[in-house]
Amino acid sequence: MTAAEERSAIDRTLGGDVSAFEALVLDNQKNVYNLALRLTGDENDALDASQEAFLRAYTHLGSFKGESRFSVWLYRITYNVCSDFLRKRARDRSAQIISLDEYGDGRESDIPDVRALPEDALLRRELREAIRKGIDSLPPVYRETLLLRESSGMSYADIADVMCVGEGTVKSRLSRARQALVRVLTENGTLGGEDRLNIY
Repeated sequence: MTAAEERSAIDRTLGGDVSAFEALVLDNQKNVYNLALRLTGDENDALDASQEAFLRAYTHLGSFKGESRFSVWLYRITYNVCSDFLRKRARDRSAQIISLDEYGDGRESDIPDVRALPEDALLRRELREAIRKGIDSLPPVYRETLLLRESSGMSYADIADVMCVGEGTVKSRLSRARQALVRVLTENGTLGGEDRLNIY
């Protein structure tokens, strides 16, 4: 949708046309889900967060000022919803102090046999997993900034809008996030001196 089409759909929604909001959902649902998935790292949480983001957008649509694109406003809502999900997840995990292993049923885990996989595919998968773990190890503010830029392809201005910071702060966080990620991947042996980092 163009900005004018978004504005028209918003006005129609505020006027009571529910189908107009459905058009906004259809136009943004893939990007919202992908952003939520990158931020939460869990498909179920991403689905829940996406639904919550659209619900919040619908119920607060009257507060949309039009100072940015609707999609950017929606990304900000999604970012906030995911932050809430991650805080709740951290609280839930800290409350579960009893190890599940203590009450295991003794069965061996089903570990897939990767010997039959082509070597290149296995190496690519290992690299993706190492990068994912490296990103997860970053401080939250760096991880989230990096994911907004690299996963969602958002501009510095849009990221600044979503995170409520200046563009200079976004650039600084991105630079530090990338340096930290390269350092982590170099220290764990994933990257050599001549390797180039390609996150996605």
